[in-house]
Amino acid sequence: MTAEDILRVENLYKLFIPLESFKKEDEAMQLLKSGHTRSEVLQATGITAGLTDINFNVKKGEIFVLIGLSGSGKSTLVRCLNMLHKPSYGSIYFENRDITKFTSGELQEFRRRKISMVFQSFGLMDNRNVLENTYYGLEIRGVPKKERENKALEMLAMVGLEGWEHKKISELSGGMKQRVGIARALTNDPDILLMDEAFSALDPLVKNDLQFELLRIQEKMDKTIVFITHDINEAFRLGNRVGILRDGRMVQIASPEEMITSPADQYVRNFINNVNSSKVFTVHNIMTTPTCMVRISDGAGMALKSMQSNGVSSAYVIGEHLEFIGLITIESALKVLAGYSTFNDAIFRSIPVIDNIDAPLADIMPIAANTPYPLAVVDKEHHFRGIVTKASVLSSIVLDNPKVAR
Repeated sequence: MTAEDILRVENLYKLFIPLESFKKEDEAMQLLKSGHTRSEVLQATGITAGLTDINFNVKKGEIFVLIGLSGSGKSTLVRCLNMLHKPSYGSIYFENRDITKFTSGELQEFRRRKISMVFQSFGLMDNRNVLENTYYGLEIRGVPKKERENKALEMLAMVGLEGWEHKKISELSGGMKQRVGIARALTNDPDILLMDEAFSALDPLVKNDLQFELLRIQEKMDKTIVFITHDINEAFRLGNRVGILRDGRMVQIASPEEMITSPADQYVRNFINNVNSSKVFTVHNIMTTPTCMVRISDGAGMALKSMQSNGVSSAYVIGEHLEFIGLITIESALKVLAGYSTFNDAIFRSIPVIDNIDAPLADIMPIAANTPYPLAVVDKEHHFRGIVTKASVLSSIVLDNPKVAR
């Protein structure tokens, strides 16, 4: 375990054993270790192998995404990380301590202070309002009311729910409920945030909104996040590294760029080829988020794949902390792959940007009319917040001036 690692999983197995197959556990393990498939082990022993010989590490401050189809073992794995599922064999190290050997008291403290979970089904309590749901974790830890309320209010503001503190849960939309779930997890100030298909129950626009919001929160708070999804597009947008599971085994762990350029096998290749285009979502008025965005560490291969998936000819390039760097075109990316340029040199950096999110529409119209690309929007720290397109400007003019449409 390196100094950068906060979590390490070694040789992890999880068997689901019916009572009548209890005496066949050793046989099932031997079959798995000798390379037999999950279905073969089930047929021979009646035991289901939820996880087989899983090994990976998670670095401090990274978003590590686990992806797989239904039944691949991803939810089983994430539940082992906080011991909601007790592994059958193997070790899980948090800061060099094996949590599988924790006492009940140590495990309780670990769950209360070090790790939090955001569920797909929200997991909120209807008899509590938004604020009370958010500070619940601090309440059971015995934190004084004023302190826990202040912390909860801070996190609710961070996820965009300022002013909703005293609303009933029944008054919230699905996206707002998930924001409460995220705020509740963050209020506990955990070292690791587990998110199990947290956005999959939401409609596409809300889902995309929350994906970008999660990147913004992670940039501000530098949290370590283990994110579970079945959507490869979501995995590549969020993940610093991605692990693909199949039938309880880890097929490949790599950065999105590495996975695109060097897929481990045909299964991974097929998974990547099924990427769906990202949907555009509104952030502030006419501002939208780009469908095509890559990190400076990704490279030209990832940029081209993202352009192809989204049907565009350019991609926005951001830094590891969401700072805006520039733009790369399809022509420039192809030159990089052909060896005529480096990815770093191929990025267009001297392009117009909007550095005031609240700027009046009239102020940006001249700039928008004279640039070949949508305008990048950045905050005061030059963090990428979104884009403004010519179409959105023209649409706003029509909506604000009905006579234009006649």
